[in-house]
Amino acid sequence: MYIPRLMTYKQAMKYLNIKSYNTLYVYINNGLPVTHLGNTKRIDKNELDKFIASRTKKEVI
Repeated sequence: MYIPRLMTYKQAMKYLNIKSYNTLYVYINNGLPVTHLGNTKRIDKNELDKFIASRTKKEVI
């Protein structure tokens, strides 16, 4: 599956495997960067990956 670098909200939701725009908006309100291109908003895949990695807890065994 091709994933563009700058994703629409819908593409970002599919990438994250979430079904609710509300969940995506929670991520945005918690610091997920949104890129504004003219009248459109996009989410950069690299920034999304960094956002998720920064909030992932590593389990110590």
